[in-house]
Amino acid sequence: MRVQSKTPVFLVGCPRSGTTLLQSLLAAHPEIISFPESQFFQYCTPEYELRRKKLGLISKQLKPWLKTYFTEHLGRPDLLTHFPQIPLQSLYAQKFIKILTLLTEEQDKQIFLEKTPQHIFYINTIKKYIPNVKIIHLLRSGTDVVASLYEVTHRYPKAWDGKWEIDQCIEHWQQAVNISLSYQNQPNHHLVTYEHLTADPEVVLKKICNFIGIIYDQNIIQNYSNAAQPLLLQSGGRTVNTQGISRSQSNKFEKLFDSSQQQYIRERVSEVNTTLQQMPL
Repeated sequence: MRVQSKTPVFLVGCPRSGTTLLQSLLAAHPEIISFPESQFFQYCTPEYELRRKKLGLISKQLKPWLKTYFTEHLGRPDLLTHFPQIPLQSLYAQKFIKILTLLTEEQDKQIFLEKTPQHIFYINTIKKYIPNVKIIHLLRSGTDVVASLYEVTHRYPKAWDGKWEIDQCIEHWQQAVNISLSYQNQPNHHLVTYEHLTADPEVVLKKICNFIGIIYDQNIIQNYSNAAQPLLLQSGGRTVNTQGISRSQSNKFEKLFDSSQQQYIRERVSEVNTTLQQMPL
């Protein structure tokens, strides 16, 4: 028996903030389905194609990416025929949501969770085309994220458009976090810190389920490792710890940076970090 799906839910945040962990936990809920990162609005928006942007047309990058995504990542190339011939952003966005809704109903789920961290920079576009969308923001300490961004971009430079310098990592994190903080206490937005999630996952997940409009399932913490596997189809260093939620602090920051670099990074992230530390559970 098919169920009628509820409001679309998007999970956003600075890359390397733990969004894959939270996605895996929520995807373990019996009423939620999730997918590998779609990057839909990132590819849909013609940032550097000014004429197409002015006319409201999709980017030239979108169609090739959709072919890759639906063929290689979802294994459903048949769904590509659902997209319209007219390359309007509005039509493509509406159809994309309808397709994810169809996949949700095929699996007798109630909610689909779309997780693409970079969608943090496209919230206005997402809200424009999906007015009822609910957005979960995941935020994490600047030192941890900067270290992780620095490491992953140097290890997988092709997947990240080159190796990021320290300042680029800091500025990317600051921009993403400040966007999230601007939505604090706004309807249809729910902010979560990685530190709270790992310290008290049950409390945090119950609040998220309440925000989404479903009943918390006590088995998701035990079952999330199974839910994680189909979500990790893309390269670029995306991983999730399937051995259990850990509160332990990584020493990546100390390993990657010398003392002067550590001091510089701490000074740059301190103000925003203090704000995150003061956020309620």
